[in-house]
Amino acid sequence: MYTLNLDHADFLEHYWQKQPVVIKNAFPNFSDPITAEELAGLACEEEISSRIILTKGNNWEIIQGPIEDYTPFGENNWQLLVQAVNHWFPDSAPLVESFRFIPDWRFDDLMVSFATPGGGVGPHIDNYDVFLLQGEGQRRWKVGPLGQYSPRGGDTHTALIDDFEPMIDVVLEPGDMLYIPPGFPHRGETIETALSYSIGFRAPSQQELMSSIADHLIDNNTGLKRFTSLSEPSTAGLLTQAQQSGMVNLLSELLSQPQHYQQVLGQLLSQNRFELDICEQEGPYSQDELLEAFEEGALLQRIGGLKVIRLEGDSVQRLFINGEIYPLEGLTDEMLDTLANQFSFDHQQALALCSNKTLTDYFLWLVNQGYAYLA
Repeated sequence: MYTLNLDHADFLEHYWQKQPVVIKNAFPNFSDPITAEELAGLACEEEISSRIILTKGNNWEIIQGPIEDYTPFGENNWQLLVQAVNHWFPDSAPLVESFRFIPDWRFDDLMVSFATPGGGVGPHIDNYDVFLLQGEGQRRWKVGPLGQYSPRGGDTHTALIDDFEPMIDVVLEPGDMLYIPPGFPHRGETIETALSYSIGFRAPSQQELMSSIADHLIDNNTGLKRFTSLSEPSTAGLLTQAQQSGMVNLLSELLSQPQHYQQVLGQLLSQNRFELDICEQEGPYSQDELLEAFEEGALLQRIGGLKVIRLEGDSVQRLFINGEIYPLEGLTDEMLDTLANQFSFDHQQALALCSNKTLTDYFLWLVNQGYAYLA
């Protein structure tokens, strides 16, 4: 349904995490997967992250959702942003799938915005990669070079910055797309009422990695080896360079052990920042009921936004699913890849896979956890 008009290899070599680029007609004959009314409906829901941004001259006011009444905002100078639309609106899934030339563990969410003329978010810098896809309407985007920029008003807790000199100044029309790597300042302004799509990709920070490692060590009561030294300084108040290096090496030794970092990476990178639309069941399915559903033609479909990740060279045969670990001993790497890569399994494929009881149990667990449903 959505075919991205992009040379993946060329993009990854020359632009990905290197420099911004405008991709005209990225999606030929683009059709919006969601309407403004449907987006507004999502913004009414308590569990869905949404906000209104009001443009007030050179300032912007944020109103956190849920949003139920838009009449106070008028017809100009405001923008509605709804996060993780791919979790809650299944028709957006094909659009997200067209970006899977970037690995799933990096994918953050599909944010959709509805903006009136003059609406925007002001000059800011993101710490993640983003593809800005234009749907209905027109928006003007400016992108500046990497550099040192002062936070707007001296507020270090905001992504907003003082303005910049643009190196890209472009009007996006339906199907056009702008890619911006982390660190490049940018701002958008709506020319005519518009729907826009922000496909974001995020990698963990040093802080997030260290925090996850520490939590893992505490939870598993590991990492208890203490520092030892062969000599002590001649003065009581001194910590020597050799001792400093020895303590850092003790940490490096720990972080180089796969049994510590693989589980941490799998759990951390399979989690979502935004709430999932868990498919609640009236009661748990039995194995017989699941197989009967497949025999009657049911398709097994993962819920939107669910991350299923396999680690290359993992010391244990397993998948990481929404921060959880599911062991799958006895399966080939090829089979683990199939389980991680496919969003759905038709009834014939599901029945064939269920000839292996390990896979029957896995599918049953997915459905009973609400991570998949029968369609």
